[in-house]
This record gives sequence, C-alpha cells and structure tokens, in this order.
Amino acid sequence: MKRRKFIQTTTSATTALRLSAMKAFATPQSINNMNNNFQLKILATNWGFNGTIDAYCAKVKKEGYDGIEIWWPTEKKDQDELFTALKKYNLEVGFLAAGHESDFKQHFQSFTSMIDAAISNTIQKPLYINCHSGRDYFSFEQGKAFIDHTTALHQSTGIKICHETHRSRLMYAAPVARHYLENIPGLRFTLDISHWCNVHETLLEDQQDTVALVLPRVDHVHARIGHQEGPQVNDPRAPEWSDAVKAHFAWWDKIAEMKKQQGDTLTILTEFGPPNYLPTLPYTQQPLADQWAINVYMMKALRERYS
Repeated sequence: MKRRKFIQTTTSATTALRLSAMKAFATPQSINNMNNNFQLKILATNWGFNGTIDAYCAKVKKEGYDGIEIWWPTEKKDQDELFTALKKYNLEVGFLAAGHESDFKQHFQSFTSMIDAAISNTIQKPLYINCHSGRDYFSFEQGKAFIDHTTALHQSTGIKICHETHRSRLMYAAPVARHYLENIPGLRFTLDISHWCNVHETLLEDQQDTVALVLPRVDHVHARIGHQEGPQVNDPRAPEWSDAVKAHFAWWDKIAEMKKQQGDTLTILTEFGPPNYLPTLPYTQQPLADQWAINVYMMKALRERYS
C-alpha cells in the first residue's frame, strides 16, 4: 500500500509539473503591427516512426498537425505512396535534401540531383525544402556552390529553400554560419539551434550578436530543445530543463514576431528524435520518455503560443 501511494503521489506531482511547464511556455505572444497574411504551419517528423507512410500520415492528421517533413523519396514507388497519403489526409509537406559522400564533387552531384527532383515534382508543391548542405570540412567556396544553386532554384520557383544549422553540415557552428551570411546575401536558414548549443557547450549567451544576425534569415524552425552537452533534452516538460526551454522559446519568439509583422508563413517541425537522440536506460536501452508524446506536446504548445 505504501509503495502504491508513493507511485500515485509521484505520478500526480510529475503531471502537475508538466502541466505547469506547458502553461508557462504556451503563453500567447502579443505582436504589435501583426499582418493578417501570417500563417503558422506545424509539421511532424517521421524520424523514429516504423509503420507505413499511410499509417504515419493518418496518425499525424489525427493529432492535428498541418503536414509532414520527409526526405525526398528517390524511388517512384515511394513517391507514389507518399503523394497518395498526403492527398488522402490533406496534409502539406516539406522535403529534406542532402548529399552524404565525403568527396565534394560526388556530394554536390547527389545533393543537386535530389533537390532538383524534389522541387520540380508536379504532384504537390512543397512548403519549403530543408537542406542538409555539404560537410563541415568543405571549404567556403565549396559551401558557396550549394547556396548559389539553391538561391537560383528559389528565384526560379518561389519555393523557400533553407540551409539547416546542423552538426557535421556547412552551418554546424554559429561563427561559421555568420561568415556565410555576411558574404552571401541570399542565404536562408532552417534554425535548429539545439545543435549550436551542443557544439558551443553553452546556451549561446556569449554569441548573442551572431544569433541576432541569423534570426532574420530564418524561414523554417526545427523545434527541438538542446542543452550545453547534447542536442536533445530527455523531456522538455521536466523542470530541470527550464533554462534551456526558456532560451529556445526566446529565439523562436523573435522569429515568430518577425514573421507576423511581415505577414509571412512560419513553418515549424517538432523534431524530438528517437534513441539514441532520446536517452535510454543502460543495458535495456529503454527510452526515458515517449518521443511521439513529446512532439505532440511541443506542437500544442507552439500552436497555442504563436497562433
């Protein structure tokens, strides 16, 4: 009986803390001079989902997402299944594109082939294309080739194309991204700032000027919360992560305010990942939290905050 009472008390306390955290970070933002053309689109990741594309899209729709972000499928069969599911569940889509080779020429060819196919598909226009561009050891001139290619594609199609602030890619660190943006006017970002928190082992308190330069160039957000020693907290609802949560929401608040004033569309992906991004218990490798539930929690908090 004592053990049962302890578990009930602990569960109640944990639930109360989570509800308190959600209330604290779901406060609607009051934006001056809001343009009525502003739209918020929140998308789900299929990272960690092991079922069919139809089952995935059905679950996404049921939860209340606007769409999905997914790697551009290179096989015709996979493309057909994807577009059938998107139409069936009336979902929007953002595509991921990348190369993976260590050799620049091979990598650039893979990248351009994938993004050219994604952007030229005539079945469903994507909201955006998110680029895992290059490698962190490519030279500036090699990196610039990726951005020049995507800038030309954007200009010819009008589709937003964003380069993600992702470890191991071109924009892996804040000062590196700053060098690119100061030299390439057309550069646009997907902000996954959790990576930079990990790379720099801070909540970027010492790089506020650089972050301030990047935020106006952001068109898409990956809403995962990192910390000084990793790209993903185990559960953003836990009170011990409040400083990291506040820091990330403060960055996203500034982006949302700019998009609202501009009357632009803000797309956000809830991107808490599965193990090993999601920490696990030793030996059993059981995840410490429910990935899907965390992403849905983030979706609801973001929608209440920015709608």
